Amino acid sequence: MDEVLKGPFGEAWLRKYPRRYVLEAVREGIDRTRRLILEGESPDLSIEAIAPDIGLIAEHLSSLSLIPLINATGIVIHTNLGRAALSERAIENIRNTASSYSNLEYDLASGKRGKRYSHLKRLLREVTGAEDGIAVNNNAGAVLLCLSAFSRGKEAIVSRGELVEIGGSFRIPDVMAQSGAVLREVGATNKTHLYDYENAINENTALILKVHRSNYRVTGFAEDVPVSALSGLAGKHSIPVMHDLGSGCLIDLKPYGIHDEPTVGEALREGADIVTFSGDKLLGGPQAGIIVGKKEYIERVQKNPLLRALRIDKLTLSALEATLMEYIDEEKAKIRIPVLRMLLEEPERIKARAKKIADGIRRHVKAEAIEVLEDFSQAGGGALPGVNLRTFVVSIKSKGLAPNKMEERLRLGRPPVIGRIKEERFLLDARTVQDEEVKTLIGCLRAALL
Repeated sequence: MDEVLKGPFGEAWLRKYPRRYVLEAVREGIDRTRRLILEGESPDLSIEAIAPDIGLIAEHLSSLSLIPLINATGIVIHTNLGRAALSERAIENIRNTASSYSNLEYDLASGKRGKRYSHLKRLLREVTGAEDGIAVNNNAGAVLLCLSAFSRGKEAIVSRGELVEIGGSFRIPDVMAQSGAVLREVGATNKTHLYDYENAINENTALILKVHRSNYRVTGFAEDVPVSALSGLAGKHSIPVMHDLGSGCLIDLKPYGIHDEPTVGEALREGADIVTFSGDKLLGGPQAGIIVGKKEYIERVQKNPLLRALRIDKLTLSALEATLMEYIDEEKAKIRIPVLRMLLEEPERIKARAKKIADGIRRHVKAEAIEVLEDFSQAGGGALPGVNLRTFVVSIKSKGLAPNKMEERLRLGRPPVIGRIKEERFLLDARTVQDEEVKTLIGCLRAALL
């Protein structure tokens, strides 16, 4: 052990890796050699012979678990793969605020203590049209906080058709129970009428909650009540209407053929007093839960003790502020925010990228069946259910390598590549492959197929 650590290999490892892991790697390397001897073999006992194994062990022990990968699934907001990729502006703002001190809770104008939420208020007003707004750690937290602030110990009316599961087995009724609100279900799974809400209102009613079904669709014999009608009813009884939008779209998607996703601005204009939505879905920013609405209600939310437990950190805040700033110019936002760029990209541009990937593979791997095929992508992340996005994929069918084995090799490579298997073919959807990743992706495929 001492001989190895004092030699040139040991010195190099100690400079590169934590001492604890170097010691563990050297022990493991020596133990492996000892086991070979005990099994009757005659291994080379020189440090030069066992050094490669020791180096690999030290590298493995010192490697980080959370690493970047190439998403070739075609699912743009992939929850398992980190959801939204951030814009360059957001990444730069994180880097700037993380590498030094900042005015997180310091008012530079007055020289006194400030509030972290002040950094977002102006931008939230401008991009949504709301009177005021704040952000917490995620949208489930935003819903929990609002319900606690407005209806703890009192009733919140919700349509049975909107008692959704929001992912990770968390359901709206569970969140309501944790907030202390009393759930008052109205209507049926497929149909809820305005009179259902009206009949449910009593002296203990504190809130009407509308939940946008952002992760599924009810079709056929179905009907719900629009926010505008709920707002009129709630106004007569002096209670607020809260609209949980979930995905948090800020740009009108109707020109792109997507008609069932309301924007935050539309929800507010229809009369919602409070609107909650995610930061890392259609907004394309970091994980966050955003609350916008009338100033009097936002002020009540800010006074709730839960806000302290749910508040966002400085890195999330810096990324969110930069992302919201992109929306000041919507046309530029569609290009600069990766989620929007991938969702709205023209199929012919995706086809060109797929062809470039396929041609790159063919140059190195001659014997494989490699084609560019038309297919469909999904938004993912519980957003835009039922919306199929026309795309192009690179289809690979190998004679000597089964699709599941190819998937495994690419998944375990560095960087990992995640695709999908369909009809005994391994597919790479070019929609979610960034232009700057194409060369690396080709190299990964070459290594896996050779």
